[in-house]
Amino acid sequence: MTNWMPTLAANGKPRYIEIADAMAQDIRRGALSSGDRLPPQRKLAEQLGLDFTTISRAYAEAARRGLVESHVGRGTFVRRAASAPAPAAPGPAAEQRRAVEQDLSMNLPPEPDDPALMAEMAAGLAALGPDLVALLRYQATTGSPHDREVARGWLARRGIAAGLDQLAITPGAHATMLAILSNIACPGDRILCEAVTYPGIRSLCARLGLVLIGVAEDAEGVLPEALDEAIRQHAPKALYLNPTLHNPTTRSLPAERRRQIAEVLARRRLALIEDDAYGFLRQPAVPGFAELLPGLVWHVAGLSKCIGAGLRLAFTVAPDSRSASLLAQTLRTTSIMASPLSMALVTRWIEAGTADRICAFVRTESAARQAIAAEVLQGFDFDSDPQAFSVWLHLPSGLARADVMGRMSGRGIGLMPADAFTVLGSPTESLRVCLGGPIRRDRLRDELMALTNALTRESWLG
Repeated sequence: MTNWMPTLAANGKPRYIEIADAMAQDIRRGALSSGDRLPPQRKLAEQLGLDFTTISRAYAEAARRGLVESHVGRGTFVRRAASAPAPAAPGPAAEQRRAVEQDLSMNLPPEPDDPALMAEMAAGLAALGPDLVALLRYQATTGSPHDREVARGWLARRGIAAGLDQLAITPGAHATMLAILSNIACPGDRILCEAVTYPGIRSLCARLGLVLIGVAEDAEGVLPEALDEAIRQHAPKALYLNPTLHNPTTRSLPAERRRQIAEVLARRRLALIEDDAYGFLRQPAVPGFAELLPGLVWHVAGLSKCIGAGLRLAFTVAPDSRSASLLAQTLRTTSIMASPLSMALVTRWIEAGTADRICAFVRTESAARQAIAAEVLQGFDFDSDPQAFSVWLHLPSGLARADVMGRMSGRGIGLMPADAFTVLGSPTESLRVCLGGPIRRDRLRDELMALTNALTRESWLG
């Protein structure tokens, strides 16, 4: 069967989970039988109007559940070993749900496993107990004065100076950038970005009807002359950059390139959205654009990568007080406020030094995992940084990223193809390989060994 089409339930789950669920349901009711061949991923993506990455993740999720198996050059088939998935292991429903929703394709930081650090983190949470009822109430949209003062001190250590009238504690970088783009642009307007960029900005611009335009780059980042020409040609509303430990290339723009880009933006009076998700992990610190371009930069310092994604918080500095007020109005409309409970926990962790120790753990563990990757992937072409928790892998000549991902489907390591990141030109045969998340070092080594096997042409003949 090559014409299978899933019936997707509007249940709020990610699309790739919905597709895997539909596959399981069709296997149970006999619409899919053992040995049936599933449609090629690109064909199904076209039929459903989804991107290739979503379908690839769905097939990988189905393989993880034991529903399907992939064979290089032949395709993906319903497993012959069983006509229905094995029953889920017993346990609380919430735990099963969290296990399903764990998404290894995200660029996850290593998770703390040091008992002393975890005890310190738990103590910070327990200390909020006396204030729990108050923290369940509605709070100020951009955070209490005390929380914002602590956030300002945290940012100042990064070299980001901000008046309290410019600073907002916001519900995560993604929601913050959605609000910023809503304020500065209208459908049909243009936003510039790196030629290879963070997938989130692509999704946000598509949702808002904005035209995202990639700017040519070299090994040091966006080319100043290409940026100047793009501004002249397209009259954009802003430039988006992820300048430190860039996702997916792991590159950090050197100081001189930052200065050159800032000169172009200052001359053209173009706003910059600086996505500084990884800024607190980079040591020694690289100057943020907010220092170079006062009055033009939206500095969004999300806490997902340096402290924890589940907090859904970002420390955001607007270009001026008026812009901050407009941002607050938009956030009040879309999300009311950031979580007061998360905010109080982060404030306590910063004041106690726990946040610093979490960042230090992430740096140290990332460096250890990068060392494993450098050893196992020796001889292959990839970009990396000791403080990043991914590598940007360029496939050997003759190998296709879709085939390698197919061979690695169901494995416990997150891979994302260049398609998800490419704005300018055609996607290269490259993959982002995530080294972070809950995986431990010994398992990571095993998974990277499996990846090297998938990258070795001789192994395909076996």
